[in-house]
Amino acid sequence: MRYLLIFGPPGAGKGTQSKLIAERYNYKHISTGQLLRQEIEKETETGKIIRTVIEKGEFVGDSLVLDIVKQEIFSGQRDIKGYIFDGFPRNLEQAIAFDDILDSTGKKIDAVLSLVIEENIIIERIQHRANIEGRLDDADFDTIKKRIVTYHKVTEPLITYYKSQNKYFPVNGGLAIEKNFDEICKIIDTLQNG
Repeated sequence: MRYLLIFGPPGAGKGTQSKLIAERYNYKHISTGQLLRQEIEKETETGKIIRTVIEKGEFVGDSLVLDIVKQEIFSGQRDIKGYIFDGFPRNLEQAIAFDDILDSTGKKIDAVLSLVIEENIIIERIQHRANIEGRLDDADFDTIKKRIVTYHKVTEPLITYYKSQNKYFPVNGGLAIEKNFDEICKIIDTLQNG
């Protein structure tokens, strides 16, 4: 069983690449955002807590996110070869806690794929996506800049953490989707054959 993480700034293509990886390698794509939305839709007690937190504009607590991810990976799905995590871990505390969870079961993160992309391309992509999806609040330049700054502030410690474990693999996120995916596949194929 392989455990891969993919991260990058908003608009880097994490969701797109995660779906392609899941399809090609028979991995389960786990998006924490999607898991949280599903929990809200089920109207469970946990879902109600998540809804309240999100409506206040706050981040869902690390322990709650970890519990939901744990539930998902230990749910007994046997017909897959691995997991690709999109948007998780979000910070260093989650990364360390997740490593501890995996260690306790004899598993580990195999690789961290980091989509590296220039800021001007990020802005262009997000504005384009916002116009297509009708999410005009996402097209605001200041909002985009704030999201990019937040990403870098939160992610830099993760990059250092995973580099120290030799699990960090930067990928040029500015390429076309297919070329980007080819670069990612080279990394995954090397891991699987190594």
